Amino acid sequence: MDKNGINDIRQAFLDFFASKDHLVRPSFSLIPKDDNSLLLINSGMAPLKPFFAGTQVPPNKRMATSQKCIRTGDIENVGKTARHATFFEMLGNFSFGDYFKKEAINWSWEFSTKYLQLSEDKIWASIYEEDDEAFELWRNEVGMPADKIVRLGKEDNFWEIGLGPCGPCSELYYDRGEKYGCGAPDCKPGCDCDRYVEYWNLVFTQFNKDEAGNYTPLPNPNIDTGMGLERVACILQNVDTIFEIDGLKVILDKVCEMSGVTYGTDPENDISIRIITDHLRSMTFMISDGILPSNEGRGYVLRRLLRRAARHGKLLGLNEAFLYQIMEQVVEKFKHGYPELEDKKEMIKKIILVEEERFQETIHQGSEILAGYITDMKTKGEKVLSGPQAFRLYDTFGFPLDLTKEILEEEGMETDEPSFKTEMEEQKKRARTARSEGGSVGWKEDPLTVLQEVPQTTFIGYETVTTETTVAAIICNGREETYCDSQEEPILVILSETPFYGEGGGQVGDTGVLKGGEFIGRVIDTKKGAGDVIYHIVEAERGQIVKGATLQAIVTSERRASIARNHTATHLLHKALKHVLGEHVNQAGSLVTPERLRFDFSHFEAMSHEEVETVENIVNQQIQRALSVKVMESTVEEARKQGAEALFEAKYGEKVRVVKTGDFSLELCGGTHVHNSGEIGMLLILSESGIASGVRRIEAVTGTGAYQLTKHYQETIAETTAMLKTRQDRLIPRLEEVLAENKDKDQQILKLKKDQMKDQQGDLLEHAEKIGDTTIVVTSLEGLSMDELRDMGDRIKDQAGSAAILLASVSDGKVQLMATMTKDLVAKGLHAGKVVKEAATITGGGGGGRPDMAQAGGKNPEKLPEALKKAKEMIKGGIPQ
Repeated sequence: MDKNGINDIRQAFLDFFASKDHLVRPSFSLIPKDDNSLLLINSGMAPLKPFFAGTQVPPNKRMATSQKCIRTGDIENVGKTARHATFFEMLGNFSFGDYFKKEAINWSWEFSTKYLQLSEDKIWASIYEEDDEAFELWRNEVGMPADKIVRLGKEDNFWEIGLGPCGPCSELYYDRGEKYGCGAPDCKPGCDCDRYVEYWNLVFTQFNKDEAGNYTPLPNPNIDTGMGLERVACILQNVDTIFEIDGLKVILDKVCEMSGVTYGTDPENDISIRIITDHLRSMTFMISDGILPSNEGRGYVLRRLLRRAARHGKLLGLNEAFLYQIMEQVVEKFKHGYPELEDKKEMIKKIILVEEERFQETIHQGSEILAGYITDMKTKGEKVLSGPQAFRLYDTFGFPLDLTKEILEEEGMETDEPSFKTEMEEQKKRARTARSEGGSVGWKEDPLTVLQEVPQTTFIGYETVTTETTVAAIICNGREETYCDSQEEPILVILSETPFYGEGGGQVGDTGVLKGGEFIGRVIDTKKGAGDVIYHIVEAERGQIVKGATLQAIVTSERRASIARNHTATHLLHKALKHVLGEHVNQAGSLVTPERLRFDFSHFEAMSHEEVETVENIVNQQIQRALSVKVMESTVEEARKQGAEALFEAKYGEKVRVVKTGDFSLELCGGTHVHNSGEIGMLLILSESGIASGVRRIEAVTGTGAYQLTKHYQETIAETTAMLKTRQDRLIPRLEEVLAENKDKDQQILKLKKDQMKDQQGDLLEHAEKIGDTTIVVTSLEGLSMDELRDMGDRIKDQAGSAAILLASVSDGKVQLMATMTKDLVAKGLHAGKVVKEAATITGGGGGGRPDMAQAGGKNPEKLPEALKKAKEMIKGGIPQ
């Protein structure tokens, strides 16, 4: 191989294993699929676990990938050392019950020596101490000298995680030379020095470990290998650290260029440069995979990396947003292996910029407060910041705990983390209490647990809204019964077949009627219990319902049609949002009712008016196209290959329902839909708002709801037109005229008020009490706002020279108080804040302020004369006679 760049190494690896009949697959997303044990993909084999576990059939028994990975377990060390990184690429070849040790060892040697052109003399191998088979293969098949095959114990060369599949492994090492060694005569792989670099790990999964600790051979052993791309690049490019390889150096150089700092001249600056370089690569790939900054889960990891990098930029003198610019270096370098980076570049840039700007506000305020805490701690000789203080930074100012800890660590201090966690838990308890007080408790989560045997029910509501069916089970007054005629509380009814849709997937349950013989009952809701068993909540109107009886089940068809319109509209809305905002938009929740739809989606900022309008227009264009809505059954994998949208967290069975709206939308969905988009009529967006960090919400109406809303708007316009005595086509110009007239009148009123205040000012000064050269004005003025009281006080002060003033006004049954003192009186000890506070207390209120000016409010106007009398006494008592 002529070139040693990361793109060349990656491509050479994949091409090599493609030539060995491996299916080469693009990297899986950093977001684990159907795996709650991981927050982010952290190894090459992590996305392939279902194939190794046998729960899914692999597309090929031989596979090869270059997998992007994130590990943040030792994030505190990233930057402080030149070895640690949060992002890395793992090259791997895998066999699912196909080839085994012989091929894995031979191919690793062939690729290392023939393609990477590593010197055979420099390569060593380690094996598990009891793995004689691996030893023989290295010695006899490859021809490696016996003294270069190192046997190591279970801790180093045996892979197992608890119970289940496990096995020995063999690692390939590269000898960097004596200058990196410890000088010991027995220095070899396994030594703690830096001479031997492990660059490829071959795991031979050949045993199954049971609870008794027995290791039973697997009938079809697997191969799982991992070679760190960055580590191999270090070897081939003959550099000491990953920050010097071509993939990272281009980012590092740009950081230095923008900051004007030279790498390698100052250890503290070097830490910041490495942190920014590493974190930029991580955040770019994470956002590319649809992760948005938030305060929990993957989003919090992203926010933490981004804010940590932004803060270290400040330490280098980069006080404005800069990460969004350097991100382009990541895209340019890695787009060959990951073309999606180029496709999503503008979106990635915008998300980073928005988060940087938000953090600029956070870090400025939080840093000042933390600096104050640190100064106080140094004065007191303390080393631990209290939990409540750290929590205040986090809760009030959005200052991350990790950042607080990092800044304190730089000062040789720490945080009382247990106390912080206590504060956090108290806050969560308060939130839970608030939620529980927000409404009454409804039906238990699964009321079907009272049944001795839960019958199965078949949903036929996709095809029909009426059917003749049999009562399979009855829950009456919380107990399983064979009959029920209760009209005191709803009856729970399970039918053998039902056209009623049970609430799920954001769609509300159907309502309707059950009737048969003497019994008539209204279905007020339909829900699902364990195992997706549909049950009907029924209010009996007449007669007795009996288990085994035959009933007519009739869904309210108009209501169902309205729900279907809104549900299909959410699919169109989802796709339109992706068109306008970007592919990062994903459904974060929905509610589909007969009246309206609510759609929650991932996005990092409020939509502009133009964006909302464009989305609405796109949806209505698709409605007007009268697109055919088709429903198909498929496998999840096949549906995703076709481009179907799916909820990431949702659990899908082997067969899924795919809803296709013309050539515009394709989604996995179990809800009810229209047959043609034209049935929706039209869609009107009512609002767009934020409901959580990185999550937006749109509410909209369709069909009858949209028609009624349009009628309401028309009636409002007609009424407004009549009130303004104009025509509809003249409404806006007429409104502008009225507003201009009102503005002119407001200015006239303001002028009259100012003239009136001048007269009042003269009267107040004329009748003011005097002590020596000091003027005392304590009075109530009718109809003045607080701003006007302050203005009056300033005018009196300016004219009087030396003055103590307290003015009051009553508005809407509330007392307003304003006190102000000239500088000479403040110097003599008079305090406006104390005077106004005393007066406010008498009127049942509170307030205060500075010695020269203060304001307050009260609730009891009838106490105002008493308050003014007390204020005057305080002022006179504070002026030297």
